[in-house]
Amino acid sequence: MPVITNIQDLKRIYERRVPRMFFDYAESGSWTEQTFRDNSSDFDLIRLRQRVAVDMAGRSTASQMIGQDVAMPVALAPVGLTGMQHADGEIKAARAAAAFGVPFTLSTMSINSIEDVAAATDTPFWFQLYTMKDMDYTARLIQRAKDAGCSALVITLDLQILGQRHKDLKNGLSAPPKLTPKTIANLMTKWRWGIEMLSATRREFGNIVGHVDGISDNSSLSAWTAEQFDPSLDWGKIEKLMEMWGGKVILKGILDADDAKMAAKLGADAIVVSNHGGRQLDGAMSSIQMLPAIMDAVGDQVEVHLDSGIRSGQDVLKALALGAKGTMIGRAFVYGLGAMGQAGVTRALEVIHKELDTTMALCGEKNVANLGRHNLLVPQDFGGRWQA
Repeated sequence: MPVITNIQDLKRIYERRVPRMFFDYAESGSWTEQTFRDNSSDFDLIRLRQRVAVDMAGRSTASQMIGQDVAMPVALAPVGLTGMQHADGEIKAARAAAAFGVPFTLSTMSINSIEDVAAATDTPFWFQLYTMKDMDYTARLIQRAKDAGCSALVITLDLQILGQRHKDLKNGLSAPPKLTPKTIANLMTKWRWGIEMLSATRREFGNIVGHVDGISDNSSLSAWTAEQFDPSLDWGKIEKLMEMWGGKVILKGILDADDAKMAAKLGADAIVVSNHGGRQLDGAMSSIQMLPAIMDAVGDQVEVHLDSGIRSGQDVLKALALGAKGTMIGRAFVYGLGAMGQAGVTRALEVIHKELDTTMALCGEKNVANLGRHNLLVPQDFGGRWQA
């Protein structure tokens, strides 16, 4: 096993071990993938202010996200099909997050169901909701999350319709994989993944199959999901979903200051500045570029988290210094999961924590709560080059 010192090391192992369609599902964006690339590269535009002769002893990355104590202000983002990256992937990721002391978010489009994850873990997790036209199903899904003891509902706002993702279409993405000559040839090179999947609790969408009339296998599931995402989702419906839940709510997919104001007005506990990892509107601004304007718009009216593009602890620090109270990682933990299972997720968290702690020290800070713009050198036009 090679020495793993950064997230890129995990990505290289991940690519070797996981079938191509699932690697491409995680490591791609929509259309030309411009926004997917910008999400990461725009972090490089921000420089750090090195400080010296500062007492760095007794540092702490501990913080809170929506009132929950966390070892560092990083949560595992909701990622669909995680159970196809590694057998029982959602369960393994949830266990790693709980042991490390950070939140785990289960996707509606997970392979392991809400009940599977709740039965296999002792720590309450967050549940991410995609809004469907079938409101009876949506209501039952919310109730299932309540019954499982989920501590927050993350409502995704930016997937009313599915962005065109060329690689997924060309690969014939499905769960489980459809056995075509192309996929069989690829699966033959991923024998370890195949052996592990034989012992998996599930190999289809656990939150949907068996919970919706007429959905009993994957052949009918694809058509149902294509028809069921709700294009009519608006702020009125979001408010009703929040009332239906009755607990802490995070609104994910905010990329505009006006939308951030609306989310704050509705009383969300937090918003996530996110463009769905560059998988929806290609050509949109990166999340980190939009963070300053959104912070200016909402200030301390609502807790702000940032998602999309984070690949290191330095990225986390930059987001926090620009005003975010928390961050979410998706691909970074998926690389670890696909590479090494639960141990890989733990390693991804260790890497990010080490980078965050070391960078914080070299910037002359002892606590993440003290991070701010004074720690950064930001281009004058950062986040403001583009005018509406």
